[in-house]
Amino acid sequence: MPLPVVIDSDPGIDDSLALLLALASPELDVRGISVSYGNTVVENAMRNAVEVVRRAGKRVPLAMGARRPLKRTLAVALETHGSSGVGDAKVPPAGSVIDFMKPLERLLDEQPEPVTLVTMGPVTSLATALKRSPERVREKIARHIAMIGNIDARGNTTPFSEFNAWCDPEALAQVLAAELPTDLVTLDVTRELVVTGSEVGALSRVEDPQAQWLSGALSFYHRFHQQYEGLDGCVVNDVLVIAALIDPSVLTFKPTRLSVSVDDGDERGRTQVDMEGWKARVATGVKTDAVRHMLFERVLPWLAEPVGAGGGKHR
Repeated sequence: MPLPVVIDSDPGIDDSLALLLALASPELDVRGISVSYGNTVVENAMRNAVEVVRRAGKRVPLAMGARRPLKRTLAVALETHGSSGVGDAKVPPAGSVIDFMKPLERLLDEQPEPVTLVTMGPVTSLATALKRSPERVREKIARHIAMIGNIDARGNTTPFSEFNAWCDPEALAQVLAAELPTDLVTLDVTRELVVTGSEVGALSRVEDPQAQWLSGALSFYHRFHQQYEGLDGCVVNDVLVIAALIDPSVLTFKPTRLSVSVDDGDERGRTQVDMEGWKARVATGVKTDAVRHMLFERVLPWLAEPVGAGGGKHR
């Protein structure tokens, strides 16, 4: 039976790839997508989610996630994902966000059985849902898997902090304190998952309209990684959480106690192993080639390659 899944996302270039992977995978039953701020403002994120669902040829309920952090000033990743949130990919103008759209907790409440909740942006939506309806949310979440944080890897926002954790560390602290069955997929493993510069270039030469749309997004992402990280490729972080639901063998998890810093400066959003911290599991190993094969086969078929044929490890 397909795994019932609800996704909270802030699309986002890598989020868009991850959503396309989820929607293309019969192993998953995507019950709904909650749209949050993060990589871009929520109006853009909602428009991007609608565009991704349309391009996937699916009908999926959409919900309204968080518009801004619990306490922090709203900040988005303009330089990483562009003014639209999807780089140079063509999208229609963003509309206004409808206030009466259902929130994440309503979307969860409507599920007939517990689901896996995937969070691919700041966890503000989940923290808010836990505050509003804690027992009901707990009843409906069988597992929470999040692309968030970093342990040993260098941060991508400060030297110590990953972007989703940095955006709203108070929300992450609340989610960890709730001690749901939470799995963290951190930069320590997502940095291994790279679409190379040559692959992005090859995609740009494909005439298929879907390939051209994805090329517009990934070419922008590639330029960002070249300029800011000196990487000839792009790290597609969020793809990994979806791949792990499709094939659990691609990630290895370790039970860990964690804390998150709610200080300011470079420590803001820092996630650390803390023997007195909250219980979670953290991904410690990844089968990179298997994930790349899955992504190329289902979302980027113009670049499809056999397992083990490339990719390697990138930092």
